[in-house]
Amino acid sequence: MDAADLNRAVVITGASTGIGRAAAARAVGQGAKVFASVRKQADAASLTQELGEAVTPLIFDVADDAAVKAGAAQVAQALGNRKLFGLVNNAGIAVPGPLLHLDPQELARQLDINVVGVHRVTQAFLPLLGAEEGRTGEPGRIVMISSVGGQNGAPFVGPYAASKFALEGYSQSLRRELMLFGIDVIVIGPGAVATPIWEKVDRNEITRYADTPYGPILERVADYMLKNGRAGLPAENVGALIWKCLSDPKPKTRYAILRNEFMDRTLPRMMNPRTVDRIIAKRLGFPKRP
Repeated sequence: MDAADLNRAVVITGASTGIGRAAAARAVGQGAKVFASVRKQADAASLTQELGEAVTPLIFDVADDAAVKAGAAQVAQALGNRKLFGLVNNAGIAVPGPLLHLDPQELARQLDINVVGVHRVTQAFLPLLGAEEGRTGEPGRIVMISSVGGQNGAPFVGPYAASKFALEGYSQSLRRELMLFGIDVIVIGPGAVATPIWEKVDRNEITRYADTPYGPILERVADYMLKNGRAGLPAENVGALIWKCLSDPKPKTRYAILRNEFMDRTLPRMMNPRTVDRIIAKRLGFPKRP
Protein backbone atom coordinates (compact mmCIF):
# COMPACT_ATOMS: atom_id res chain seq x y z
CA MET A 1 0.00 0.00 0.00
CA ASP A 2 1.43 3.44 -0.85
CA ALA A 3 1.37 6.76 0.96
CA ALA A 4 -1.21 8.21 -1.43
CA ASP A 5 -3.75 5.58 -0.35
CA LEU A 6 -3.23 6.37 3.32
CA ASN A 7 -3.52 10.11 2.74
CA ARG A 8 -7.18 9.44 1.94
CA ALA A 9 -7.94 6.74 4.45
CA VAL A 10 -11.55 6.25 5.50
CA VAL A 11 -13.10 4.22 8.33
CA ILE A 12 -16.60 2.91 7.60
CA THR A 13 -18.63 1.07 10.24
CA GLY A 14 -21.24 -1.55 9.42
CA ALA A 15 -19.65 -2.37 6.07
CA SER A 16 -20.73 -6.00 5.64
CA THR A 17 -23.75 -5.17 3.45
CA GLY A 18 -25.95 -2.34 2.25
CA ILE A 19 -24.93 1.29 2.63
CA GLY A 20 -21.65 0.53 4.37
CA ARG A 21 -20.49 -1.89 1.71
CA ALA A 22 -21.57 0.47 -1.08
CA ALA A 23 -19.68 3.31 0.60
CA ALA A 24 -16.57 1.13 0.86
CA ALA A 25 -16.78 0.20 -2.82
CA ARG A 26 -17.19 3.83 -3.84
CA ALA A 27 -14.25 4.98 -1.72
CA VAL A 28 -12.01 2.25 -3.12
CA GLY A 29 -13.09 3.28 -6.62
CA GLN A 30 -11.91 6.80 -5.81
CA GLY A 31 -8.49 5.57 -4.78
CA ALA A 32 -9.01 5.72 -1.02
CA LYS A 33 -7.75 3.26 1.54
CA VAL A 34 -10.73 1.84 3.47
CA PHE A 35 -10.83 0.40 6.96
CA ALA A 36 -14.19 -1.37 7.10
CA SER A 37 -15.73 -2.54 10.36
CA VAL A 38 -17.68 -5.80 10.40
CA ARG A 39 -18.66 -8.15 13.20
CA LYS A 40 -17.93 -11.49 11.54
CA GLN A 41 -14.78 -12.93 10.01
CA ALA A 42 -16.82 -14.27 7.08
CA ASP A 43 -17.91 -10.72 6.21
CA ALA A 44 -14.30 -9.55 6.41
CA ALA A 45 -13.25 -12.27 3.96
CA SER A 46 -16.10 -11.36 1.61
CA LEU A 47 -15.08 -7.68 1.60
CA THR A 48 -11.44 -8.35 0.81
CA GLN A 49 -12.39 -10.85 -1.87
CA GLU A 50 -14.60 -8.27 -3.59
CA LEU A 51 -12.57 -5.08 -3.06
CA GLY A 52 -9.02 -6.37 -2.68
CA GLU A 53 -6.15 -5.06 -0.61
CA ALA A 54 -7.52 -1.50 -0.65
CA VAL A 55 -9.80 -2.67 2.17
CA THR A 56 -8.60 -3.65 5.62
CA PRO A 57 -11.38 -5.18 7.73
CA LEU A 58 -11.74 -4.17 11.37
CA ILE A 59 -13.53 -6.79 13.45
CA PHE A 60 -15.58 -5.03 16.09
CA ASP A 61 -19.09 -4.46 17.38
CA VAL A 62 -19.84 -0.79 18.08
CA ALA A 63 -21.30 -1.89 21.43
CA ASP A 64 -17.91 -3.30 22.51
CA ASP A 65 -15.78 -0.49 23.91
CA ALA A 66 -12.54 -2.48 24.06
CA ALA A 67 -12.94 -3.82 20.52
CA VAL A 68 -13.64 -0.34 19.13
CA LYS A 69 -10.51 1.02 20.81
CA ALA A 70 -8.49 -1.89 19.43
CA GLY A 71 -9.78 -1.07 15.94
CA ALA A 72 -8.74 2.56 16.35
CA ALA A 73 -5.28 1.46 17.47
CA GLN A 74 -4.98 -0.75 14.38
CA VAL A 75 -5.83 2.20 12.13
CA ALA A 76 -3.47 4.51 14.03
CA GLN A 77 -0.60 2.09 13.47
CA ALA A 78 -1.33 1.94 9.74
CA LEU A 79 -1.59 5.73 9.39
CA GLY A 80 1.65 6.55 11.12
CA ASN A 81 1.57 10.30 11.70
CA ARG A 82 -1.06 11.00 9.02
CA LYS A 83 -4.57 12.23 9.75
CA LEU A 84 -7.58 10.07 8.97
CA PHE A 85 -9.41 11.44 5.94
CA GLY A 86 -12.90 10.39 7.02
CA LEU A 87 -15.08 8.44 9.43
CA VAL A 88 -18.47 7.12 8.32
CA ASN A 89 -20.75 6.13 11.21
CA ASN A 90 -23.12 3.75 9.47
CA ALA A 91 -23.51 0.73 11.76
CA GLY A 92 -26.91 0.43 13.38
CA ILE A 93 -29.99 -1.67 14.05
CA ALA A 94 -33.76 -1.11 14.02
CA VAL A 95 -35.89 -2.39 16.91
CA PRO A 96 -39.59 -2.47 15.96
CA GLY A 97 -42.65 -2.61 18.15
CA PRO A 98 -45.33 -0.51 19.86
CA LEU A 99 -43.85 1.60 22.62
CA LEU A 100 -46.73 0.70 24.95
CA HIS A 101 -45.47 -2.90 25.10
CA LEU A 102 -41.77 -2.49 24.37
CA ASP A 103 -39.35 -3.95 26.92
CA PRO A 104 -37.16 -1.10 28.26
CA GLN A 105 -34.11 -3.29 27.68
CA GLU A 106 -34.93 -3.38 23.97
CA LEU A 107 -35.04 0.42 23.90
CA ALA A 108 -31.72 0.51 25.75
CA ARG A 109 -30.20 -1.92 23.21
CA GLN A 110 -31.38 0.28 20.35
CA LEU A 111 -29.87 3.42 21.87
CA ASP A 112 -26.67 1.68 22.91
CA ILE A 113 -25.89 0.67 19.34
CA ASN A 114 -27.28 3.59 17.34
CA VAL A 115 -26.33 6.44 19.67
CA VAL A 116 -23.82 5.35 22.31
CA GLY A 117 -22.13 3.14 19.70
CA VAL A 118 -21.67 6.15 17.44
CA HIS A 119 -20.18 8.02 20.41
CA ARG A 120 -17.79 5.15 21.17
CA VAL A 121 -16.54 5.03 17.60
CA THR A 122 -16.36 8.80 17.17
CA GLN A 123 -14.47 9.30 20.41
CA ALA A 124 -12.01 6.53 19.54
CA PHE A 125 -11.20 7.90 16.08
CA LEU A 126 -11.32 11.66 16.74
CA PRO A 127 -7.61 11.87 17.66
CA LEU A 128 -6.81 10.41 14.22
CA LEU A 129 -9.13 12.87 12.48
CA GLY A 130 -7.21 15.82 13.89
CA ALA A 131 -8.26 16.30 17.52
CA GLU A 132 -4.74 15.21 18.49
CA GLU A 133 -1.70 17.36 17.71
CA GLY A 134 1.28 16.08 15.75
CA ARG A 135 -0.47 14.53 12.75
CA THR A 136 0.11 15.73 9.21
CA GLY A 137 -2.56 16.60 6.67
CA GLU A 138 -5.88 18.38 6.69
CA PRO A 139 -8.47 17.66 9.43
CA GLY A 140 -10.77 14.78 8.56
CA ARG A 141 -14.55 14.66 8.31
CA ILE A 142 -17.27 12.61 9.96
CA VAL A 143 -20.34 11.43 8.06
CA MET A 144 -23.30 10.33 10.17
CA ILE A 145 -25.89 8.05 8.58
CA SER A 146 -29.20 9.13 10.05
CA SER A 147 -32.59 8.56 8.42
CA VAL A 148 -35.74 10.27 7.25
CA GLY A 149 -36.94 8.83 10.57
CA GLY A 150 -34.56 11.20 12.32
CA GLN A 151 -36.93 14.08 11.57
CA ASN A 152 -40.30 12.33 11.37
CA GLY A 153 -41.24 9.62 13.87
CA ALA A 154 -43.30 6.83 12.34
CA PRO A 155 -45.43 4.49 14.48
CA PHE A 156 -44.00 1.12 15.57
CA VAL A 157 -40.40 2.14 14.93
CA GLY A 158 -40.23 4.46 17.93
CA PRO A 159 -36.90 3.10 19.24
CA TYR A 160 -35.28 3.59 15.84
CA ALA A 161 -36.78 7.07 15.44
CA ALA A 162 -35.62 8.01 18.94
CA SER A 163 -32.10 6.89 18.12
CA LYS A 164 -32.00 8.86 14.88
CA PHE A 165 -33.50 12.00 16.42
CA ALA A 166 -30.78 11.69 19.07
CA LEU A 167 -28.13 11.23 16.38
CA GLU A 168 -29.27 14.43 14.65
CA GLY A 169 -28.89 16.45 17.85
CA TYR A 170 -25.62 14.74 18.76
CA SER A 171 -24.22 15.50 15.30
CA GLN A 172 -25.18 19.17 15.44
CA SER A 173 -23.57 19.64 18.85
CA LEU A 174 -20.50 17.68 17.78
CA ARG A 175 -20.09 19.71 14.58
CA ARG A 176 -20.07 22.95 16.54
CA GLU A 177 -17.66 21.63 19.15
CA LEU A 178 -15.23 20.26 16.54
CA MET A 179 -14.95 23.61 14.80
CA LEU A 180 -12.07 24.09 17.26
CA PHE A 181 -10.09 21.48 15.30
CA GLY A 182 -11.49 22.11 11.83
CA ILE A 183 -13.20 18.69 11.78
CA ASP A 184 -16.54 18.82 9.95
CA VAL A 185 -19.60 16.67 10.65
CA ILE A 186 -22.16 15.99 7.91
CA VAL A 187 -25.45 14.12 8.32
CA ILE A 188 -27.15 12.03 5.63
CA GLY A 189 -30.84 11.18 6.09
CA PRO A 190 -31.84 8.47 3.61
CA GLY A 191 -35.30 7.12 3.04
CA ALA A 192 -35.77 3.37 2.57
CA VAL A 193 -32.73 1.77 0.93
CA ALA A 194 -32.89 -1.52 -0.94
CA THR A 195 -30.49 -3.68 1.04
CA PRO A 196 -30.46 -7.31 2.27
CA ILE A 197 -31.78 -6.13 5.64
CA TRP A 198 -35.33 -6.29 4.26
CA GLU A 199 -34.92 -9.96 3.46
CA LYS A 200 -33.97 -10.59 7.09
CA VAL A 201 -37.12 -9.16 8.64
CA ASP A 202 -37.64 -11.19 11.79
CA ARG A 203 -41.35 -11.94 12.10
CA ASN A 204 -40.71 -12.90 15.73
CA GLU A 205 -40.15 -9.20 16.40
CA ILE A 206 -43.75 -8.67 15.28
CA THR A 207 -45.50 -11.84 16.45
CA ARG A 208 -44.48 -11.20 20.06
CA TYR A 209 -47.14 -8.46 20.01
CA ALA A 210 -49.81 -10.63 18.38
CA ASP A 211 -51.95 -10.73 21.54
CA THR A 212 -51.95 -6.97 21.98
CA PRO A 213 -54.47 -4.57 20.39
CA TYR A 214 -51.78 -3.76 17.83
CA GLY A 215 -51.40 -7.38 16.62
CA PRO A 216 -53.46 -7.28 13.38
CA ILE A 217 -52.15 -3.82 12.49
CA LEU A 218 -48.51 -4.82 12.88
CA GLU A 219 -48.81 -7.58 10.31
CA ARG A 220 -49.98 -5.04 7.73
CA VAL A 221 -47.26 -2.59 8.75
CA ALA A 222 -44.59 -5.29 8.40
CA ASP A 223 -45.81 -6.16 4.90
CA TYR A 224 -45.80 -2.49 3.92
CA MET A 225 -42.29 -1.91 5.26
CA LEU A 226 -40.97 -4.97 3.42
CA LYS A 227 -42.52 -3.83 0.15
CA ASN A 228 -41.31 -0.26 0.64
CA GLY A 229 -37.80 -1.43 1.49
CA ARG A 230 -37.46 -3.67 -1.53
CA ALA A 231 -38.44 -0.71 -3.73
CA GLY A 232 -36.05 1.62 -1.92
CA LEU A 233 -33.07 3.59 -3.11
CA PRO A 234 -30.06 1.68 -4.43
CA ALA A 235 -27.39 1.54 -1.74
CA GLU A 236 -24.90 2.70 -4.37
CA ASN A 237 -26.67 6.08 -4.53
CA VAL A 238 -26.08 6.60 -0.83
CA GLY A 239 -22.50 5.38 -1.19
CA ALA A 240 -21.90 8.05 -3.84
CA LEU A 241 -23.38 10.74 -1.59
CA ILE A 242 -21.15 9.64 1.28
CA TRP A 243 -18.08 10.13 -0.91
CA LYS A 244 -19.39 13.56 -1.92
CA CYS A 245 -19.69 14.50 1.76
CA LEU A 246 -16.11 13.40 2.35
CA SER A 247 -14.59 15.08 -0.69
CA ASP A 248 -16.70 18.13 -1.57
CA PRO A 249 -14.81 21.35 -0.73
CA LYS A 250 -17.95 22.93 0.73
CA PRO A 251 -20.45 20.26 1.81
CA LYS A 252 -23.82 21.08 3.34
CA THR A 253 -24.37 20.13 6.97
CA ARG A 254 -27.18 17.71 6.07
CA TYR A 255 -28.36 15.85 2.98
CA ALA A 256 -31.65 14.03 2.47
CA ILE A 257 -31.75 11.32 -0.18
CA LEU A 258 -35.22 9.96 -0.90
CA ARG A 259 -37.17 8.27 -3.66
CA ASN A 260 -39.82 10.97 -3.51
CA GLU A 261 -38.51 14.10 -1.79
CA PHE A 262 -41.85 15.91 -1.94
CA MET A 263 -44.07 13.13 -0.57
CA ASP A 264 -41.61 11.71 1.93
CA ARG A 265 -40.18 14.92 3.37
CA THR A 266 -41.47 18.22 2.01
CA LEU A 267 -45.23 17.62 2.23
CA PRO A 268 -45.27 16.18 5.79
CA ARG A 269 -43.22 19.17 6.96
CA MET A 270 -45.66 21.58 5.32
CA MET A 271 -48.74 19.98 6.86
CA ASN A 272 -50.13 20.48 10.35
CA PRO A 273 -48.79 17.59 12.49
CA ARG A 274 -52.35 16.75 13.61
CA THR A 275 -53.36 16.35 9.99
CA VAL A 276 -50.45 13.98 9.41
CA ASP A 277 -51.52 12.06 12.54
CA ARG A 278 -55.06 11.66 11.21
CA ILE A 279 -53.81 10.40 7.84
CA ILE A 280 -51.59 7.83 9.56
CA ALA A 281 -54.41 6.72 11.85
CA LYS A 282 -56.73 6.25 8.89
CA ARG A 283 -54.16 4.21 6.98
CA LEU A 284 -53.58 2.01 10.01
CA GLY A 285 -57.29 1.46 10.49
CA PHE A 286 -57.49 3.08 13.91
CA PRO A 287 -61.03 3.93 15.08
CA LYS A 288 -62.01 7.60 14.83
CA ARG A 289 -61.64 9.52 18.05
CA PRO A 290 -63.31 12.83 18.94
